[in-house]
Amino acid sequence: MNSTILPQVEKQRQVLKSFLDERMTALAQQCLVLIHDPSALDQLLASHVNQSSLWKYLWVLDKTAYQLTATVARNHAKEDQRGRDRAARPYMQRALGGDPFYLSEAYISRNRKRPSLTALHAIADQDGTVLGFLGADFDLRELPHTATIDFGRSGWRQIKGDPAIRGGLFAQQRVVSAMDERIDDVLSLMEEMVIAHGIFHAKFHFSSSRATVWLIDDPYSYQILNIDELTNASLCLAFPRRAYFDRARVPQERVADVFAQFKKLRFADETIYLRSASLNTVNEMVGLNFSCDGSHYLPCEDFLQRDNKFWFGV
Repeated sequence: MNSTILPQVEKQRQVLKSFLDERMTALAQQCLVLIHDPSALDQLLASHVNQSSLWKYLWVLDKTAYQLTATVARNHAKEDQRGRDRAARPYMQRALGGDPFYLSEAYISRNRKRPSLTALHAIADQDGTVLGFLGADFDLRELPHTATIDFGRSGWRQIKGDPAIRGGLFAQQRVVSAMDERIDDVLSLMEEMVIAHGIFHAKFHFSSSRATVWLIDDPYSYQILNIDELTNASLCLAFPRRAYFDRARVPQERVADVFAQFKKLRFADETIYLRSASLNTVNEMVGLNFSCDGSHYLPCEDFLQRDNKFWFGV
């Protein structure tokens, strides 16, 4: 499955790698002159940890991955880590293989249960001979963050649901809901709410006869509308008038087309039918959940190009 987020993750990793490599290079050079004096190394690491929130833990290993120092943290040191053999750790395999600097993938820390990183920098003399390694753990909260929200245009995603539901699919049949009985009124009212009252994301729960909506005036929370509200044209009076959202990328005239297609998919088949559907006018995405518990997320125009034959094979 293609991801629009993972490229952003890699971009941020490269920023952090450059930032941490520079700082660990400077500290590794200081460790070089003390490599045969573990007590002095402990003091050096402690001074760096206590001066900056950047470092979560610091330690120094010899060239075989045997730990020379305690694992030094802010205001304390884990003495029981001295003498630890780290050779089997995944990050050590890269370091022992010749990488001068290695930054791990993010992981959830064992104690604090927070996203963390581990980095390892070779301690080498002027001839390039490796005498040991400087290791560091980082809490992602304490690291600089330069990422921006730029995930690009999402493509089509299909997600399989609960196998138990799929297994019993042909033993079920659509039950007419209160929304089904008034679906034209509901869709017309919601079209008006999207176009003239500031709703940028609307999700219909056809089987349970409700809708959830997000408004441009209060995007951090959502409203739940029941069937009585969704069939009452006076609902518009409860929401301020708003021009069609200037960030919307779905053309205003296509909102009705999307909702009409929702209706077709709801009534096209009595066994495989649309259970819920959503439209986000800002990111152009349509979300569909069928009775087989399969879900689809696809751009609006891709959705409108597909007829019932595509979805149901008839």
